[in-house]
Amino acid sequence: MGDFTAEWLALREPADHRARSARLTREIARRLMGRPPLHVLDLGSGTGSNLRYLTRRLPPVQHWRVIDRDRTLLARIRTPAMWAIVASVHLQPRDLADLEGNADLFKSVSLVTASALLDLVSAAWIEALAQRCQSSRAVSLFALTYDGRIACTPVDRDDDMVRDLVNRHQRTDKGFGPALGPDAADVTQQAFASRGFTVERDRSDWTLDDGDAKLQRELIDGWAAAAAEMQPADAAAIDAWRQRRLEHVAAARSAIVVGHEDLAAWIK
Repeated sequence: MGDFTAEWLALREPADHRARSARLTREIARRLMGRPPLHVLDLGSGTGSNLRYLTRRLPPVQHWRVIDRDRTLLARIRTPAMWAIVASVHLQPRDLADLEGNADLFKSVSLVTASALLDLVSAAWIEALAQRCQSSRAVSLFALTYDGRIACTPVDRDDDMVRDLVNRHQRTDKGFGPALGPDAADVTQQAFASRGFTVERDRSDWTLDDGDAKLQRELIDGWAAAAAEMQPADAAAIDAWRQRRLEHVAAARSAIVVGHEDLAAWIK
């Protein structure tokens, strides 16, 4: 998987939580009613943003298994205070690149969930995930899957070029084989639907304004670096784009929409 710092994850968490689909979260919670205790498997957990978002929105009593390969990120998890709802949180450092080698994680699971993960993985990984969820008949909720849309205001002549290069970079190997990038939601829907799941999707776009200036700056810097990596011959033009976009942020006139989707799946 791509490497993420605790600082980056903390910076994006408020935008993530604002963007998530309340409708799909409610639907998943409804599907889990009457099935206590809940055994929740959170894949690629980082510092626990998904845990913090979902605990107060799911029925009690919850037992969480929180999985990430990065021990330092897991060590930063702030467990929720709502212990009447959350009975236990087990932190497990594991490399999820091979789901077959982690099949034990899916035993007796009520809910399989992840946030900002599916666009980093391969089609083969998604097929293995769908198979594991089918075997356990687990309800699934996958949030904040990047879908390739980036819209910046004010518009710049090189926005489309940078977005296209970023989307090419999104499809490079992030540790799971060739990443799906913007195709992830479509591939996931097909994989789950073909195994008998009802699948629903909803937009969960980041909508960033001048109150998100630091996050905007980090995005612009990251996009410029990814674009230049894909097309070094245009590095000077890409850096000029970066400078123009950062000037808009500094002047509090920048807005950025980053397209994401949430996806929920269950077997009736």
